[in-house]
Amino acid sequence: MSVAAIILAAGASRRLGQPKQLVEYKGETLIERAARIAWEAGLEPVIVVLGAEREAVRAAIYADVMFVENDAWQEGIASSMRAGLKALEEIAPDAAGVLIMPCDQPRLTVEHLSRLVDSFVDESIVASTYAGVRGVPAVFPRNAWGELMKLRGDAGARKLLVRPPCEVVEVAFAGGEIDIDAPEDLAELE
Repeated sequence: MSVAAIILAAGASRRLGQPKQLVEYKGETLIERAARIAWEAGLEPVIVVLGAEREAVRAAIYADVMFVENDAWQEGIASSMRAGLKALEEIAPDAAGVLIMPCDQPRLTVEHLSRLVDSFVDESIVASTYAGVRGVPAVFPRNAWGELMKLRGDAGARKLLVRPPCEVVEVAFAGGEIDIDAPEDLAELE
């Protein structure tokens, strides 16, 4: 089954005070790392949704990805998911599932993404679990895309995981709760 990836990289990183997508970690930016591991995990196509700082973020990616520009990025993360899903419908209409992922989880690995994809079956969501919650990255089957398209504002995919429209398979993600949102989070990169 074909599983695509949508990497959400449109935000302005206001709390961090600099574009989190461009923060360096182990010799590469967070956005390049996210794109690379999605590609290495066999996700195809890999779509990166751009918004704030779009040119700098685009220039930081060397992996083979497709870019989608979200002109409504200021609305919140839901607008980026909608932009990515609309593009996916056009470029990969036969994709059975889509992995939604942020670019700011430094503990994310190719192996974890591969476990998510390997656990995917046609009608179930496969969600990462960490810190006692279901979260992203997560694979959503085509039958859940309509629910993702209904989300608005800063309601991300996690909202759908609280009240899922179908069965959810959980895959443990050690360190998944670590993300880069504020200056103090930068210490997690060491």
